[in-house]
Amino acid sequence: MYSRQHIIEIFSTFVLFNGDTFERWITDSKLRRSMHNCLEQSSFEESESFWAIYWHRIWQVQASPIAVAHIAAYLQEVCYWVARKMKMNLPGQYSVADFFQTAIARIDKVLKGFNPQLSSNLKIYAEYTFSNLIKDLLRQQQEVDICSDWGLLHKVSQKRLGESLKQAGYPLEIITRYVLAWNCFLQLYAPNDAATAHKLPKPDNARLQAIAQLYNSERLTHLNSSSPACTLESLESWLIACAKAVRSFQYPTSVSLDIPVPGQETGELLDRLTNNFQESVLNEIIIQEEAENITLRSTQINQVLSDALAKLDTAAQVLLQTYYKQELTQQQIAQQLQVKQYTVSRQLTKIKKTLLMELAQWSQKTLHIPVTSDVIDSMSNSLEEWLIAHYRPVVISSPVES
Repeated sequence: MYSRQHIIEIFSTFVLFNGDTFERWITDSKLRRSMHNCLEQSSFEESESFWAIYWHRIWQVQASPIAVAHIAAYLQEVCYWVARKMKMNLPGQYSVADFFQTAIARIDKVLKGFNPQLSSNLKIYAEYTFSNLIKDLLRQQQEVDICSDWGLLHKVSQKRLGESLKQAGYPLEIITRYVLAWNCFLQLYAPNDAATAHKLPKPDNARLQAIAQLYNSERLTHLNSSSPACTLESLESWLIACAKAVRSFQYPTSVSLDIPVPGQETGELLDRLTNNFQESVLNEIIIQEEAENITLRSTQINQVLSDALAKLDTAAQVLLQTYYKQELTQQQIAQQLQVKQYTVSRQLTKIKKTLLMELAQWSQKTLHIPVTSDVIDSMSNSLEEWLIAHYRPVVISSPVES
């Protein structure tokens, strides 16, 4: 993969795969025009970091699909190298392209989690988030794959079931009906052994009939009078529909923003997006002074955490270097130190808590940011990305692949 150079290219092109390798960059002409117009209106030679923050702000203010598309283009290289690394570390049936599409399709997680008040480096945050998204989705898929339909129904929460049915497109009346049937199922059919609950077999007909009878009794209280009674057969079909919806919700098919329209390799992405953004807002939304403030804040945060890092004892500093710079897993570190893995985990948590407290105190004193649970979560993410950047800067360029 060759690295993109010009600002317009960085914010308007997308990876095109050939099998499982990078083939070339494809350009979305509308994004290119959008970026060209922005550059013409700006009187400054801005960096890519400036434009990343700018488009993030546009997304925050207007929920603009164009802003999402520009950031998706910007983060292509980071997502690609994360996918390559995950493929190397997690060999199996999934390809680099699979991991790439899984991560970039959930770019909303990056947008929602990134806090420019605490960091100006969107790429570092995206690397951290993309990696976690792939791991979480693989874990969820593994859980879903090893469960039978009936085991999955016992595992899922009512909230998740409702979300799954809603995502599947069922109307509220049907969702209410299915959730009641599921509750009756839970009351009358439980696994005998928790260890094998994930492989729970289908209830026999006598048990299904009892569940249907309970549903028909409960519906008189919980549903409206026009709601139909259920039979053994309809109950089974409802429960299977619930399991299918949960399976699909837990591990959805990835549909990425940057997949070109079939037959249109130029990638007219914005033909599929609603354009309610006016580029004339450039000087109204984000101005040069704000960009300078962000840069200054980033420098200050770097100094605060660097000073806090220097105060740590030697063992703590070595542990951070081993984990972040050498990229050893907690299990590998535990083997080296001849301790348990949970001991390493606790030590890392303790060290990061110390650094987090320094950052929180500084933020409260200097930025006057109240230390709420949401702010702590955001600071924790910012600390993680800072540690990654400090010990292992993101590499976004590489020789052209053969």
